[in-house]
Amino acid sequence: MSRISVSQSAGSKNIVAKTSPLEFIQQVRNETAKVTWPTRRETVMTGVMVVIMTTILALFFLGVDSILQAIVSALLKLAQ
Repeated sequence: MSRISVSQSAGSKNIVAKTSPLEFIQQVRNETAKVTWPTRRETVMTGVMVVIMTTILALFFLGVDSILQAIVSALLKLAQ
């Protein structure tokens, strides 16, 4: 639209048209109007799922860490 990029083969210079702040704000408003925003319910459900998955992963890594710690401790006792 208002941004034009032209490459020259010899000099390899880019020419970019500038936009005014008012035009930029209008473009931003037009683009944000096209966005499909999630509903409050979708946002809450996504947040709850993130908390649940984070908790499950934390418990998983706690278990793996505990098992590895037990193995390393047993190996170190054998080395003494």
